[in-house]
Amino acid sequence: MSSLFPVLQLTTLKNRPSLLRQLVQLGIASALFGFVTHALAANPVEPSLAVVLNSGDASVSLIDMKTRKVTKTMPIGKEPHHLMMTPDEKTLLIANAVGNDIALMNPTTGEIQGRIPKIIDPYQIGYSPDHRWFVSAANRLDRVDIYAAQGADLKLAKTIAVGKTPSHIAFTADSKIAFVTMQDSNEVVAIDLPTQTLLWKMPTGPAPAGLWMTPNDQYLLVGITGADYVQVMDWRNRQEVKKIMTGKGAHNFRPMGDRKHVFVTNRVASTISLLNMKTLEKVGEVTGLPAGPDDMELTPDGKNLWVTFRFARKAGVIDVPTMKLISVIPVGKSPHGVFFYPRAPWE
Repeated sequence: MSSLFPVLQLTTLKNRPSLLRQLVQLGIASALFGFVTHALAANPVEPSLAVVLNSGDASVSLIDMKTRKVTKTMPIGKEPHHLMMTPDEKTLLIANAVGNDIALMNPTTGEIQGRIPKIIDPYQIGYSPDHRWFVSAANRLDRVDIYAAQGADLKLAKTIAVGKTPSHIAFTADSKIAFVTMQDSNEVVAIDLPTQTLLWKMPTGPAPAGLWMTPNDQYLLVGITGADYVQVMDWRNRQEVKKIMTGKGAHNFRPMGDRKHVFVTNRVASTISLLNMKTLEKVGEVTGLPAGPDDMELTPDGKNLWVTFRFARKAGVIDVPTMKLISVIPVGKSPHGVFFYPRAPWE
């Protein structure tokens, strides 16, 4: 390989996809492609722009990830809380709960490209794994809206009345069931997506929030924000398996991408716990954080965990190998969602 391409640099191929296509057409690139893919996996592209939603300011902060400074703060819509990519990973969806719309952003430049109007009260949003369904938890309206989805093209299929204050969402891997926490009626509901019907409700601890499904859909993890634990549910039999003690205000999840560990923020304790999803035990903790750790995002190399601090008007960066806070960045009021691209896998 080196004799054929003595001056061909990996960065050249990475930045010039047309060149790689030409090599494929010449019949040269089959072995080369494997080499490049392996090298890129070993040296993942680093994200440069972090997006933080300031839910109390109706704004978004754009952060240069190298300097860790805010480069721009701009209006986005009333109460932006959560955000996610479209299935093609080209557009970032920013849900404005009180603004009743979804802003479309370029995830690498921060440019606003348009809006999806008349999405009523989109507090938390999520695509089913097969990308056929888009689910919106209407937090203040006590309902869940199910949309048939083709990328960012959404068509309302059904509005389902549920318990009080629907919050976070999770799905089964086969996209048949969506689970939603009810923060003020202390329960999890299960919704059959193909028929858009309510399957069941199950009681939880006080103020359930974040949801995470362990590998192979074995258990459903629920962050119990009104207490100090993660509730482990055998969702098929609708039984609690155990409580994993984490810290006061156990809230939201972000997996490490190794299918073994997941982080959970403890809002009131101002800590972040690391859980082993196989043993269902806490195996690590980050302490000494600003007030109100909430949402998280992980860099592609798995080394830096970015966190919003809801009560401190700050975002921060945690060094994962040492589990220590290494940077604090002032942002807007009540920062909630955080995002950058590329990022570590959500598995």
